[in-house]
Parts: sequence; structure tokens; C-alpha cells
Amino acid sequence: MTLLSKNDQDAVAAAIQNVERETDAELVTVLAARADNYSYIPLLWAGILALLLPGGANYVGGWLSADLLLLTQWGMFIALSLLFRLPGISTRLIPRQVRYWRASNLARRQFLEQNLHHTEGGTGMLIFVSEAERYVEILVDRGIASQLDNTVWEDIVTDFTAHVRQGRTREGFLECIAACGELLKAHLPATHERNELPNHLVILS
Repeated sequence: MTLLSKNDQDAVAAAIQNVERETDAELVTVLAARADNYSYIPLLWAGILALLLPGGANYVGGWLSADLLLLTQWGMFIALSLLFRLPGISTRLIPRQVRYWRASNLARRQFLEQNLHHTEGGTGMLIFVSEAERYVEILVDRGIASQLDNTVWEDIVTDFTAHVRQGRTREGFLECIAACGELLKAHLPATHERNELPNHLVILS
């Protein structure tokens, strides 16, 4: 998994600038490598398996002494802890609900940290992506929400999520920004020139 190159980031910034010229909305895009390191979950799985597997095998066979059983459990815990640190494995150990919950929390924190709730007329929009979780969310402030129902973003988010799953995050951003722009230009056309927030892609590595 790699975050966008400098050329990709410049393309996203240019797309935002093009949209903001024709609408009063203030777009901010955020791309996170992952929403959390989830270090406690692989350790939890390693602990459970190290406790149950040697214990269950010994209960059936009864060939290990108490000391040897304890050493076997310790050894398995260490081995599994190291194995489960591998990205390809650790991601599969994390329940989807947990991954999406952490990504959703990060998106809301970014909405506040990027000052999208302080724009003139409440026209801030966040396009948030967390690559490891394959998670996309669009958050808007009250000025946009009063003109466009949240359901209008669902298809855009679905398409963008498919792009992220395919490793085409750049294309996903550009298509998402363009689709959002069409809706925003129709319902919140530009009334005056302003640029309250930076247009560059914010990357959380």
C-alpha cells in the first residue's frame, strides 16, 4: 500500500481548485494510511490461541507436564505475536466493524482539526479516505446539509471505495471531487471569490 505521489497530490489539489471556483463550498481532502495500528488485537488473538491450543491438546493427550505446558504456551504466544504483526495477517484479524469505527472516528476528528466547521456559511466538506481500512466518507457542514441530503453522497462513496480497493486512489479522488462538484455547483453556486482552507491533499501517514 502506497500513498499518493507528488504528481497525484497536485492533480487532487487542481481538481479541488477547479470546483471551488464555481461553488461556495470549501473542500478538504484527507488520505490516511490507516486509522489505527490495532496493536492490541493481534496480541489478544495470540494470547487466546496460545492459551487454548496447547492446553486443549494437552487435555486430550496429557503428555506435557505443567512446566512444559507453560513453556509451550509462552513460546506459542511469542511466535504468534510476531506472526500476527505482518500487515497481511494483522488486517484480517481485525473485525470490519472495529476498522470502520476507528476510521469513522478519525474522519470526524479531521473534520474538526481542518476547521471545516468554521467556514463562512457552514459550507465545509471533507472527503476522507483510510487506505488500510478501504474506508471512504464524505462529511459536510450545515450549509451544505441544508441544501443536499446526505443520501446524495452514497453512490459517490460507493464508487470511490471500489477504486480504493482496486488500488486506484488517485482516480477515486478525482472522480469523487468532480461528482461532488457537479452537485455543489447546482445547489451552492459561487457567490463571491474566497478560499478559506488549503486545497492540498492532507496525508496522514
